[in-house]
Amino acid sequence: MNWYLTVLKKYAEFSGRARRKEYWMFVLMNFLVGIVIAFIGAIIGETGGLISVSLSGVYSLFIFIPSLAVTVRRLHDTNKSGWWILISLVPLIGGLVLLIFMIMDSDPNTNAYGANPKAAPEPV
Repeated sequence: MNWYLTVLKKYAEFSGRARRKEYWMFVLMNFLVGIVIAFIGAIIGETGGLISVSLSGVYSLFIFIPSLAVTVRRLHDTNKSGWWILISLVPLIGGLVLLIFMIMDSDPNTNAYGANPKAAPEPV
């Protein structure tokens, strides 16, 4: 949960680096929140109903900028420009390339985007 809150505290911070763990824990928490929202929507009304759509829509709007920011910081951690996020717009292959970048290990040295975050203490 702390990794998720760490990303939210850096709401629109596109500079710096984000560890693999920070990125994937954020993705996992978003997935779990999505399941909870779908469950709540199913309890309140029909699955495709207005309530479930509006709950997921509000959450998606809330989490859009932090998702972009942590993805850009993760790209920085692999020593790539944040503009590589646009590769996901290429049909089929673009999302796969971005996934590979997100899975790659960090650049072990200080790069143009900052010091290696693995050297910093983990959030408690």
